[in-house]
Amino acid sequence: MGMKASLITVLTLQLTLGAGGRNIDPQVHIKPYFPPALPTLENLNTLCLQGNGRPRYPASCLPASGYGYVHRAGNAVNKIEAWFSQCCNRGVAQGNKQILCCAKQAWKTGLSHFCFEEYATMDLTHKCCKKKGKGRWNCFEEQAPNPSYLPLPSYTAPLIPLDQIFTWDPKIC
Repeated sequence: MGMKASLITVLTLQLTLGAGGRNIDPQVHIKPYFPPALPTLENLNTLCLQGNGRPRYPASCLPASGYGYVHRAGNAVNKIEAWFSQCCNRGVAQGNKQILCCAKQAWKTGLSHFCFEEYATMDLTHKCCKKKGKGRWNCFEEQAPNPSYLPLPSYTAPLIPLDQIFTWDPKIC
């Protein structure tokens, strides 16, 4: 992501999220962070240690109606980030291999929920959701605009309560 795009994103998020206002074009919020990248050993440290520096999408920052895709993508990011925190910080998994396995399951589960919601609407479906199996995951990985999980400078994510609990299955690892 270029420096100019980064600065615009930071300013937009700080003005909109910090003030509790609504952005005229919510797509500005989601494009730099959706879809999230596949967790890897290379990005696991940043993914776990800098999670509070990546955007969350509370309902208060989005329009009450319209922009269904942005709402669905924002909800997916909120879920995935919360579940990453569960994998990294809550003692669910021990050691990098287990944490990575947990994070990958959280990523796939969150994006699966996103695709399910995409198909439940009359909107156009995200192109990655149209693919099956490994093709779907490769598509989301290729589309990820922040593969290193870099945080936004001077940003602290708000707490967002989740309505779904993630259960990690260590047997899948």
